[in-house]
Amino acid sequence: MRRGTLRSSVPLGRGGEFDLIRAMLAELPDPAPEARVRIGPGDDCAVLEAGGDPWAVTVDMSVEDVHFRRAWLDPEEIGWRASTGALSDLAAVAAEPVAVLVALAMPVPDASPEWVKAVTRGAAAAASSVGAVVVGGDLTRSSGPVVIDVAALGRAPHPVLREGSRPGDDLWVTGLLGAAGAAVRAWESGTSPLEAHRRAFARPVPRVAEARWLAGTGAVRTLVDLSDGLAGDTGHLAAASRCGAVLDEAAIPVAPGVADAAGGWAEGLRLALSAGEDYELCLAVEPGGLTMAASEFQARFGIPLTRVGRIVEGDGVLLERADGSGVCGLDGGYSHFGKGTG
Repeated sequence: MRRGTLRSSVPLGRGGEFDLIRAMLAELPDPAPEARVRIGPGDDCAVLEAGGDPWAVTVDMSVEDVHFRRAWLDPEEIGWRASTGALSDLAAVAAEPVAVLVALAMPVPDASPEWVKAVTRGAAAAASSVGAVVVGGDLTRSSGPVVIDVAALGRAPHPVLREGSRPGDDLWVTGLLGAAGAAVRAWESGTSPLEAHRRAFARPVPRVAEARWLAGTGAVRTLVDLSDGLAGDTGHLAAASRCGAVLDEAAIPVAPGVADAAGGWAEGLRLALSAGEDYELCLAVEPGGLTMAASEFQARFGIPLTRVGRIVEGDGVLLERADGSGVCGLDGGYSHFGKGTG
């Protein structure tokens, strides 16, 4: 991205949640040039000029009975997941994490020192795993569920944004998809998830080192993290560049055991595409740009790097059927407020 440019908002993909975000952004004035805002709303992070390298800044909220349930996780895992959501946003712009702030709201009957300390340990451990530290936060009483809000800050000398894909670019994803969604499916059905699926949900890994390595190849044009599912987040990546995307059904890296846990391949694929909570990375790359690097990536990080589709002219996200029967449209990934109109 050129120095001195300012983008106040980025086109988002489809979904009721993102319709509401579009409505919110419509009420915000553009930042003044002297405000030192390089990237405003719409990407995974805001990017601010602050003397020296720019800083990436983000915030992510975790709400009880929406993002987690205390019956599913211990308090350290709850803190880890909450911190990872914000740290993953830093990964999505290839930033170097520096600090997080943790704000916690909870009902008085649940506000035991032991529980608060355990949540804090989990949040701090997730931050420490990528070289950041907890530098503060806030604590308040809530009349409703537990709410954890985590802000994360990181250095971003060369942020990789959602905008900049071109028709013909390859789409790649890190890791394996659908395991966190399979864990939620199991809990909601009254059964226990496989341990690998439970861990994927309880202890997701912010792909900070992976993002910075990929950005260092020079082949990556755009980047997003997979918090809302591959279909939805690919939609954001494509929309930011005013393009469409086609995903290859046969190439989607569904995690082991997900299809069996979901009741069949079709349902396992649906979890990989739309359940969210994977916190892997999706990136658009110049054609052929990572073909030779994929094996080195896997050897270095112990997870696969898979080409799953391409950027195309148009808009929306299509799925190319594995049996050669054609393509179908995808509605998007997880949305807190339904499908919407976007």
